[in-house]
Amino acid sequence: MTESKAPAAAGSADGKKSADPSANTDGPARPDLPARQRWLVLAVVSGSLFLCGIDLTVLHVAVPSLSRDLEPSPAQLLWIVDVYSLTLAALLVTCGTLGDRIGRRRMVLSGFFTFGLASAAAAFATSTAQLIAARAALGVGAAMIMASTVAIIRVVFPDDRERAVALGIWTSAHSVGATIGPLAGGLVTERWGWGAVFLINVPIIVVILAVGARVIPESRNPVPRRWDVASVALSVTGLAGVVYALKQAGEHAGLNTVIVVTGLVGGVLILAFVRRQRRLSEPLLDFTLFRDRRFTTATLCVIGCFGSYVALLFFLTQWLQQVGAYSPLRAGLALMPLAGANALGAVTAPWTASRWGNRWALTGALSLFAVAYAVIAAVGDTAHYGVLLVPLLAAGYGAGIVMTLGADSIMGAAQPERSGEAAAIQETSFELGAGLGVAVLGTVLTAVYRTGLPQVPGLSADQRARARESFAAAEDVMAQVPSETAREVLRSAQHAYDRGFTAVSVIAAMGLAGTALMAATLLRPRRGAGRTGEH
Repeated sequence: MTESKAPAAAGSADGKKSADPSANTDGPARPDLPARQRWLVLAVVSGSLFLCGIDLTVLHVAVPSLSRDLEPSPAQLLWIVDVYSLTLAALLVTCGTLGDRIGRRRMVLSGFFTFGLASAAAAFATSTAQLIAARAALGVGAAMIMASTVAIIRVVFPDDRERAVALGIWTSAHSVGATIGPLAGGLVTERWGWGAVFLINVPIIVVILAVGARVIPESRNPVPRRWDVASVALSVTGLAGVVYALKQAGEHAGLNTVIVVTGLVGGVLILAFVRRQRRLSEPLLDFTLFRDRRFTTATLCVIGCFGSYVALLFFLTQWLQQVGAYSPLRAGLALMPLAGANALGAVTAPWTASRWGNRWALTGALSLFAVAYAVIAAVGDTAHYGVLLVPLLAAGYGAGIVMTLGADSIMGAAQPERSGEAAAIQETSFELGAGLGVAVLGTVLTAVYRTGLPQVPGLSADQRARARESFAAAEDVMAQVPSETAREVLRSAQHAYDRGFTAVSVIAAMGLAGTALMAATLLRPRRGAGRTGEH
């Protein structure tokens, strides 16, 4: 959830049907809560969303030190980073439906507890498997929180104007968290180590849980939608199978029988999930919305743009630290112009849409983001940060516009009576984009690094194989060889990683350029609609 989701949220508060399908079916109207309690509820849910935003990006700058301690394989490292957003994407709609049944207060408080417990487990993880499991649990907790908070706000703030303000604050909380995540991660990693990036969540969650238990009222849908366990199982296992196969292909720089079979099985399960949703009277995700080309195009724009943006945040921090020898704090500070420009793009997006229409504003912003990625690939140099500054500002600004107008286009393409289903797909598309962006581009970087690492004289066969596993593994090899050989290993590893980052930037630029062309072609207004219809 970013600044980009504010238009959709505000729109729901200003007369459209609520983004929560059950928001208008909570039974008889309850007496208004005291003003102090209403704003305390908002502080609690916004604070929890702030932590969810931080956890999306806080780990990025801690990866090099984490890799030295836990020594994960390239595929395991990608799981550590993106299992959070993939789990969140897979469970967001499910938790919303379940919260309608058992009570949203119960769901969100359980989410707080799960998030805090998982944060502590991640902070004290002593193995890669433990950390991956803890990150997945963090995603479960975040899904429980994010799925319930919108409905809680709508129950607590019955006044349209107050609710619009509350939704704006709630939306910006996640954005601010994601923006300062790298900086916060750099500060605590440099002072206390990588585990501290998770441990800082615990005292905040304890306060949020204590206050939330006292002030959040219970609400539920008296006629809840069916919770289809089979759909949940198909979506989660299918997505996990495809992503696992993708990462293993990158780690092995090729395919084998296990990878192919796993990928095919995952694809079949996803197809079965889609077919099941089309047959159910109350589907988990309503795929009939994708019959509208504008809705489908806007969703793909959001997935592609947000995936590329999160991937840039992640890989840029690794590149600056591993190739440029930046400290965690300096790497976090280096990302601030990108994050600031993203916020500016989100704020000015409505102006660009009113000036050129959503279609051409989206196309132009996607093109700007693509050009920025291409410039980073062509002239990026960790030794000259000033050269990077302009393309980083352009990338952030373009991404901010796309994420805002893309979310608005998703909601605008759906009929008002279907805004609940559209909002669910919009939320899922952001989290799915974040997870897939790191997974896909990370696989590319891993494959390029492994195949592009030059031969270093003086290494044994085992040491050469170890150095090819990852940059952190190459650093481990450096500690086992003479200083001159160690320097050569470092230069080779930096060269290979630099090539991998360049390949990622080129592929992302091409993907964004293709998405811009798609937006220009398919986001044309419906016949008979003027420019104001270009949502």
